Amino acid sequence: MAGAPWRHLLPAREGRSRRLGPLKVVFLVLASLCAWYSGYLLAELIPDAPLSSAAYSIHSIGERPVLKAPVPKRQKCDHWTPCPSDTYAYRLLSGGGINKYAKICFEDDLLMGEKLGNVARGINIAIVNYVTGNVTATQHFDMYEDNSGPMIKFIQSAPPKSLLFMVTYDDGSTRLNNDAKNAIEELGSKEIRNMKFRSSWVFLAAKGFELPSEIQREKINHSDTKNNRYSGWPAEIQIEGCIPKEPS
Repeated sequence: MAGAPWRHLLPAREGRSRRLGPLKVVFLVLASLCAWYSGYLLAELIPDAPLSSAAYSIHSIGERPVLKAPVPKRQKCDHWTPCPSDTYAYRLLSGGGINKYAKICFEDDLLMGEKLGNVARGINIAIVNYVTGNVTATQHFDMYEDNSGPMIKFIQSAPPKSLLFMVTYDDGSTRLNNDAKNAIEELGSKEIRNMKFRSSWVFLAAKGFELPSEIQREKINHSDTKNNRYSGWPAEIQIEGCIPKEPS
């Protein structure tokens, strides 16, 4: 019969197939184990993340990186730029409106302010030892009352080489008499005689030594019914700067 010669080959082929069967099973098992282990390693190496995050990450690969500016470092007394190490940082802020209390900051320490509960209507004064930088005393003087005398004594009590910081809250002029104006004028004030009802005023003075002429020492802002920031009140004002320390 035609084709009869190939029939004797069937048993040999079937034998080889039977022998290869177990090998295929072993190969499939090994392949399955390798696939499982590879998936396990991949899952361990890749951190957990929602699919949406992963999709966003893939989408953003081609985008240009966005450069974020670093957060500005906070300086003493909230200055924009730091004071040199051989200087004192200060900031004086007058009151503004009934809810805006005055503040005196020196070397990043709040000497007078609402948080401390030691600031009140009138003229607020802090005395600091210029040599050590330590606060000597703080006091507020209500100028709706007759406190010019006590304020003069407080100013005179400051020892030589003292810094005096003065800020107003509400009104500092109503009962401010001429002797008190003289005492403040002797410290270098140019505006104390221009003080009016509820004028915002800040002043930095040195007792027993001279401050550099470039240091901002005083500022005033008068109440004006047309331009007041608050109802019946002018806007708060401030001065800040760096005071050179005494050479060692």
